[in-house]
Amino acid sequence: MILDTNALSALAGLDQNLINQLSTAPRLCTTLISLGEYSYGLTGCTPKRRKQLQAWLDAFLKRAEVLAPSTGTIEPYASVRAELKTAGTPIPANDCWIAALARQHRLPLVSKDRHFDKVAGITRIEW
Repeated sequence: MILDTNALSALAGLDQNLINQLSTAPRLCTTLISLGEYSYGLTGCTPKRRKQLQAWLDAFLKRAEVLAPSTGTIEPYASVRAELKTAGTPIPANDCWIAALARQHRLPLVSKDRHFDKVAGITRIEW
């Protein structure tokens, strides 16, 4: 499973429904894009809260895999963008990269963002 940014935030907040959902996941991943978004969100926190959440993130990254775009992501990314443009249902650019990684790695995406449902070939899991 690939955790989107909102799933990272919920997991950091100890969302029990999400924790239960992930308890049987054979592979736990996030993306470099989601880590960037999450880290950007930390800039709006108080210094104390930022330190707590950064410590949580550091611990999480010791047991999770980080997926980053590579040359193997180019084709899935281009396909996702083109399909959504043709359908008239664009999604944010960062989410196109996340969707492309989910498609490339054939992993479900854990997210509250329903616009991922517009992307063919990926499964979105909501908690």
